[in-house]
Amino acid sequence: MRGSSNNHKSKSEEEGVALVQVAEEGETTTKQQQQPDSNKAAAEEEEEEAGYGYSNWWSTWVSSAVKKRVRAPGRVGIVVVVGGFVLLALLAAVATTTTTTWPQLVDFTGAVSSFLQFGNGDGARRHRPHRTSLVSIPIPFTCGSGNDTGTCPRYAASAPAPAPASMSPPPPQTSTVDYCPSYFRHIELDLAAWVASGISREAVERGRRQAHFRLLVVGGRAYVETYRRAFQTRDVFTQWGILQLLRRYPGRVPDLDLMFNCDDMPEVRAAAYPDRAAAPPLFRYCKDPSTLDVLFPDWSFWGWPEVNIRPWAPLLAEMAEEKARLPWSRREPYAYWKGNPDVSPLRQELLRCNHSLPPDDTVRLYRQDWGFANRNAFRDSNLARQCRHRYKLYVQGRSWSVSRKYILACDSPVLAVATPYQDFFSRGLAAGKHYWPIDPSRSKLCRDIRFAVRWGNAHPAQAQRMGLAGSAFATDDMAMDYVYDYMLHVLTRYASLLRYKPTVPDRAVELCPESMACPRRGRDRDFMMQSREQYVADYQPCTIPPPPLTADDATNMAHRDAEVLSNIDKMIITEDKHN
Repeated sequence: MRGSSNNHKSKSEEEGVALVQVAEEGETTTKQQQQPDSNKAAAEEEEEEAGYGYSNWWSTWVSSAVKKRVRAPGRVGIVVVVGGFVLLALLAAVATTTTTTWPQLVDFTGAVSSFLQFGNGDGARRHRPHRTSLVSIPIPFTCGSGNDTGTCPRYAASAPAPAPASMSPPPPQTSTVDYCPSYFRHIELDLAAWVASGISREAVERGRRQAHFRLLVVGGRAYVETYRRAFQTRDVFTQWGILQLLRRYPGRVPDLDLMFNCDDMPEVRAAAYPDRAAAPPLFRYCKDPSTLDVLFPDWSFWGWPEVNIRPWAPLLAEMAEEKARLPWSRREPYAYWKGNPDVSPLRQELLRCNHSLPPDDTVRLYRQDWGFANRNAFRDSNLARQCRHRYKLYVQGRSWSVSRKYILACDSPVLAVATPYQDFFSRGLAAGKHYWPIDPSRSKLCRDIRFAVRWGNAHPAQAQRMGLAGSAFATDDMAMDYVYDYMLHVLTRYASLLRYKPTVPDRAVELCPESMACPRRGRDRDFMMQSREQYVADYQPCTIPPPPLTADDATNMAHRDAEVLSNIDKMIITEDKHN
């Protein structure tokens, strides 16, 4: 096993440190400075290689959404796709009388009535049932007695290994169905290419060239064959998370064989496979509408030691304490972003809003000084203390960014710059309910951010409601209970499509929590201990809500989000004419 301090470089490295961070008092930060020509050239080269032109992509997508009438949603669309409904209801409210320095906004009460063609959505916070084990069955874990060398212990009869099905207690019967969050319903679409024909060994091995590692589960035990090193410890903490799943739900993960890629950019292009079943079912962290990659939770849910980001569950608890100390109404009335702009032309464009907008108007945008942060061991950067502004900006990195979940958890409205890249949970977010969409086009990016901040400051109750909806999604729908359930559902469905019986390759090694955690030191081991599952779950995982999600449903959802932004654009144009 490799340590966390490898010097391996990859195109993922810049994105690896491109998080939205907040500096403590005394940290040296400056606004946008002229970037070196070499960095600019590298960024342009990355843009060309990735085939990413954000203005062209978004203009085409919005035009398609506006010209094409959205199909009438079925029962699933009403429940899941709340798209712009809440935002539209908010915009219909008469502007409240407030003391503010912002210019007077146009009253859109009459104009917004035409937006309500799809009905009203339910913006209420949904409290999901808190699941607790009726019988506490501890999961054995011991470092020492030789397993510091990276070997898996063999448990005595009095302490059986937690992997076999015999360890799994019978889940209690309950009349209450715990339905999974809506984003679970995309699992079937992710695997749709192989549903009819199944997945052959040849299709799996076709992904070897792109994979960092091959994972097998055989008889409840995990085995890994490593092909190449991933950036930092992405692969290590992804594998650690899978081991926690096996311990949490012993005996419930079927035998399987899969390939996993830990880079940023999705690679399995649908256009390259006229016969979709011939495509390799490659697991990774993000995808776009043109790719067939299978989505899986990213490594940072179990911690990111290289940038001192704690595992998701303890970090959420710490963030809750910090948010309580600074209520939304007392936060600075600006949109805030801080990160590495060199990984993305869109981020570089965002920083120009510092200069295109009037000074001290609506934004606070900063370039992260990662050299200083590294030298200072990240002591002056703490994600739990990032919630000091009323609005938080999300903008993609090379593709998606893991910062999305941290930004959502702030109780502040998220101003999300539209992107084609999605991770596993973002497909459950709805424009206008969980976030305010921002047009990425060069001519509209800064303008849209300014309008959103001004509107929110003129309508604080409605803006805060959106912030709470996004934060509730992060804390409730993305609780670790559901992260593990998503993993279980996608792996179970994937395994059901395999047309062969997985066998352990000669070069694969067995993985267990002891072999991964015991030899490690520092933050690697600390974060593993913080994210280690300690008790077997004696309850059923959540149930994916019916009916099955179709490709048309997903298309309609995306079109509705695009139409919300198109309607906002009309409002901005109306205001500009009024002023």
